[in-house]
Amino acid sequence: MSFGDQPAPGRAGRAEVLATGAAAVAVLAVSTSAPLIAFAAAPALAVAFWRNLLATGTVVPFVLVRRRSELRLLSANGAGRRQAGWCVLAGAALAAHFGTWMPSAQLTSVATATALVATQPVWQGLIALGQGRRLPALTWAGIVLAVAGAALATGADIGFDARAVVGDLLALAGAVFAAIYTAIGEYARRTISTTTYTTICYGTCAVVLLGVCLSAGVPLVGFSASTWLAVLGLVVGAQLLGHSMFSYALHKIPATTVSVLILLEVPGAALIAWLWLGQVPRPAALPGLGLLLAGVAVVVLGGTRVRTPPVPPEAGPPEAV
Repeated sequence: MSFGDQPAPGRAGRAEVLATGAAAVAVLAVSTSAPLIAFAAAPALAVAFWRNLLATGTVVPFVLVRRRSELRLLSANGAGRRQAGWCVLAGAALAAHFGTWMPSAQLTSVATATALVATQPVWQGLIALGQGRRLPALTWAGIVLAVAGAALATGADIGFDARAVVGDLLALAGAVFAAIYTAIGEYARRTISTTTYTTICYGTCAVVLLGVCLSAGVPLVGFSASTWLAVLGLVVGAQLLGHSMFSYALHKIPATTVSVLILLEVPGAALIAWLWLGQVPRPAALPGLGLLLAGVAVVVLGGTRVRTPPVPPEAGPPEAV
């Protein structure tokens, strides 16, 4: 190795500091998602549509310039078309995720909606079980804790407001669809770059949500300036900045650590909703939410013992909010 090839002193340390800083920025960015959805004076499905359409528009120019050969390969033969099909299916699952979780943030509290959708790793583990993978005892223990916590948190809403219970159930459904989206995307990202994958996936998601909005008569325009700012905040924050920073952090921070850090979104979103929207967390729900988060953390840690197929190095954690 020549002198010029040797790493500069302290470069590794600086990289780790940058990765840690990126993870901190990402946690803050994704923590704004649920409060922005709750704040937006527009139907959640319309917000979901614009969020994905605008996010697609930001990555399309890059893909057309840098990934044209990859796009051609996706239509060149049967294998490429199958990979493209996986991307489309993932986009449909993502639409189901947004179509259930985003309305939940407007029906129940931000704290509860964010915590319940954070159970995605639990459903991910059960999907892995259905795929023939064995789950370690630690993962099963985490699943039991998370389910018990979700039951306690949702039970606290039964006596509070029937509307909140519907929101709780939608948030859980959003977690299930997020897990399905991730499981499908695992196949697509084996040979496709993340940027190409997200372009097809977000684009498909936007098309599906547009069809749902038009069929249900959901208005897509006529919103206030503050609502459009909230939509832009979702695109720049959770959709692009948050997950992009998590992807960057994965180069220096273990995936398990990043997955646990993502759980900090729950208290972060609750704090923002408290200070900005005046949503004080209901005391009766707090024990259940705490137990739920502890269970999800155990599931994430137990998941390190389950072998999963590798994904491209640039692939980051799945879009969940």
